[in-house]
Amino acid sequence: MNNMIYRDATIEDINHLQIIRNSVKENILSNPDLVTIDDYKEYLSVRGKGWVCEIDDLIVGFAIADLKDSNIWALFLRSEFEGKGIAYELHKLMLDWYFSNGKEKVWLGTSPNTRAEKFYRKRGWRETGLHGESEIKFEMTREDWLNKKLKDVSGNAAPDQAEA
Repeated sequence: MNNMIYRDATIEDINHLQIIRNSVKENILSNPDLVTIDDYKEYLSVRGKGWVCEIDDLIVGFAIADLKDSNIWALFLRSEFEGKGIAYELHKLMLDWYFSNGKEKVWLGTSPNTRAEKFYRKRGWRETGLHGESEIKFEMTREDWLNKKLKDVSGNAAPDQAEA
């Protein structure tokens, strides 16, 4: 792969983010119209921050953290770019930023029996129950994240290429 760049997501990226979000094969939105351009604008500029990965000027994945509700709003990739470590890097950028903002805990919801569920479990997220009627709710504390990073750096639990 040529020219892989990670950068902050901008308002100008929103159309590309929607295309990626609506193209996933797991954790599919029941009604894509429920997540609007204004939602993306609010999450990127008011509630939190987002990141994208570009390869040869094509956005192939993105992540968005929400400081207001203390959750991960999005982490999605174009399916043809799965398994290349992109979600791992977006996840790392997002959680480093999130916890640098004084937060002690973050949560997310994802569908059971998906690659995303496996990805989050492998990254040290703890299942804490259900989110809504059918999603698994996971939590990560600042302490757990820092400990996970130390293990990764020491080589005890090196990152692999499996991803959501």
